[in-house]
Amino acid sequence: MPLLDPFHPPLSERRPWESFHATWCSTLADHLNERILPAGYLALEQVNPGAVIEIDVATFAEEAREPSPAVDGGVATLPRTVWVPASPPMVLPGAFPERYTVEVHSTEGGRTLVAAIELVSPGNKDRATRRRLFASKCATYLARGAGLVVVDTVTSGHHNLHNELVTMLDFEPGLRLPDAASLSAVAYRPLSGEGGDRVETWPWALAVGEALPTVPLSLAASCCVAVDLEASWYAACQRRRVTEAL
Repeated sequence: MPLLDPFHPPLSERRPWESFHATWCSTLADHLNERILPAGYLALEQVNPGAVIEIDVATFAEEAREPSPAVDGGVATLPRTVWVPASPPMVLPGAFPERYTVEVHSTEGGRTLVAAIELVSPGNKDRATRRRLFASKCATYLARGAGLVVVDTVTSGHHNLHNELVTMLDFEPGLRLPDAASLSAVAYRPLSGEGGDRVETWPWALAVGEALPTVPLSLAASCCVAVDLEASWYAACQRRRVTEAL
């Protein structure tokens, strides 16, 4: 099934992109676990459509009044102290971007993050601050030596997030993609050793109506697996009955 546009009508009115992205993340994790990853690796979807952070002092107050276990046949209540600091002298603007990620962990000797697939959302592209935050997250993966694939199918924004990463890391302009390539899939493999530190990069331009590529996902310097984005996209469309909404 070719790439569709869930960010504009008619599909956006019948199949919200948030639901589809969550389904695609889950489907990608299933495909990795069932068909692709070797033994000792596990894919886990991480979906957060936007942080909701609230401070509820009343909750602490209720907990403080809960009785503790019996002591010498009676019931003791241990006070809990809630510290409310002074009003902050500075308040920074907040930006809590959406997250649609599939993380791959090595499970030998405890879970260790080795790779990630990021599905770009409109909130990752809609303003400069969030684009920089997304680029910073990508740079953090690479700095940790984790393989990375970034899939951008967002038709409601025209910024290229690979170029945002290149600019943030002060790379040469020649490493940018054409500005017109706002839809893309880019695979990154960080390497260190003889020849110096480097990040091998495979970019693909995407377009609505065309098939999605098979991309390399690096699990280690000498280990890549092939991720068939088209197969996972098709399976997600089937699960969400997308063809019925067209």
